[in-house]
Amino acid sequence: MSQVSKEEILHIAKLANLNLKDDEIEKYIDNLEDILNFANVVNNANLEGLGETIGANENQNVFRKDEIKEFKNRDLLLQNAPEQERGMFKIPKVIQ
Repeated sequence: MSQVSKEEILHIAKLANLNLKDDEIEKYIDNLEDILNFANVVNNANLEGLGETIGANENQNVFRKDEIKEFKNRDLLLQNAPEQERGMFKIPKVIQ
């Protein structure tokens, strides 16, 4: 018996704003079942004799002081900008 139903895939696709074609749904069902089967393998792994691990090594984040640095040559900085406006990078609008 399948772990994932067509309705569940369609619900997930709706949440993710995906437009799935009928021939794609079966592939997504197979892929999601593979992921869930692997998650079951991980969940059932033998943990006997293993201690807790907070980190794999002793490395820590290295923080630096947040400083403002003035860049003297604005033209050099902007020469690779695809578009610029009033001496600044102009980027496409990302929020509709």
